[in-house]
Amino acid sequence: MDFLTAMTGTATGFVGTLLTFVVVLTVVVFVHEMGHFLVGRWCGVGVHAFSIGFGPEIIGFNDRNGTRWKLCAIPLGGYVKFVGDVNGASVPDAEAIARMDPRERAISLPAQPVAKRAAIVAAGPIANFILAIAVFSGAIWMSGRYEIPARVEAVMPNSAAARAGFETGDVIKAINGKRVDTFSGMQRIVSSSADSSLVFTVQRDGTETRLTAKPETFEETTPFGRHRLGRLGVQGPKGNEGKLVQYGPLDSLALGSQETYFIVERTFDFLGKLIVGRESVDQLSGPIGIARVSGEVARVGGVSGIINWIAFLSVSIGLLNLFPIPLLDGGHLLFFACEAIRGRPLSERVQEIGFRIGLGLVALLMIFATKNDIFNVVASWTTRGT
Repeated sequence: MDFLTAMTGTATGFVGTLLTFVVVLTVVVFVHEMGHFLVGRWCGVGVHAFSIGFGPEIIGFNDRNGTRWKLCAIPLGGYVKFVGDVNGASVPDAEAIARMDPRERAISLPAQPVAKRAAIVAAGPIANFILAIAVFSGAIWMSGRYEIPARVEAVMPNSAAARAGFETGDVIKAINGKRVDTFSGMQRIVSSSADSSLVFTVQRDGTETRLTAKPETFEETTPFGRHRLGRLGVQGPKGNEGKLVQYGPLDSLALGSQETYFIVERTFDFLGKLIVGRESVDQLSGPIGIARVSGEVARVGGVSGIINWIAFLSVSIGLLNLFPIPLLDGGHLLFFACEAIRGRPLSERVQEIGFRIGLGLVALLMIFATKNDIFNVVASWTTRGT
């Protein structure tokens, strides 16, 4: 009976995780592709298809403009296929364009000025950032934020804080010149700054002083795998010393924008450290890792947790698509920049080679990330069994 109960619970958990993953990714992908679609239509470009997912079509319909809206079997992305595209990656179809009559050619994507094409391509990632800002801002506006002051209540012996000269009662006002208002805000900066020197502006006995500390590194296991985090070695006020702060629409918008910018900033910081070898490539994750986190967020955070996870993932996907890799939106923007500088498009041969290289890079990244995901899943199973 215990075995059957365990198996039933595992199956239920898997189904819940899968459904949450599909919902989360579908929302993010839909917003991204809708950005491309709306700006494309606004620029007068015809659209053959708007697809959520890849592979065989499950369900779909044609609108009055002839666009095929469809849901496909593999929920790992989506695409908008404009008139003049070979496929959903917006690779130009030169032969098809040559066979078009003038009226159809006029509404094809390749026939548009480079500025319009760039706007259409950039609209997808921009829509992801707008979604994230809207979610973060809306959550702050409706629920407020519980804020605990960034005051040091205790300093751990032999810690980075102790070596830097922190004392009980210090109030942290800024880190590297950036204002800090809450203890959690300080923790976020410190945790993402392992082995990096930070300059703290501290208020002590009515005067301000500066302390330099290098947070110690420790590893923490999450559904994404093992992460290197920074630890300062201080304790903050108890939770009951905080207060719920309500914000108006404009302040909420500003804070939501700051939250989105923080994710972008931390992502670039991680990538920079990855390039110089201060972060491990084992932290890269793919669809399996995203699915695991989606299930965990749904279990712990409920609906509000899922909504915030959608916002975080929306920023990540929007940013990823802006990388200058052919096949991604950033690769298209790179080609358009070259066209604007040269006064004419790159040759079809050059673009074809670029797209093939981009496809190879994306495929390698997916394979490597999936390998990490599988390793992390196996490691978690092993840990549970010991």
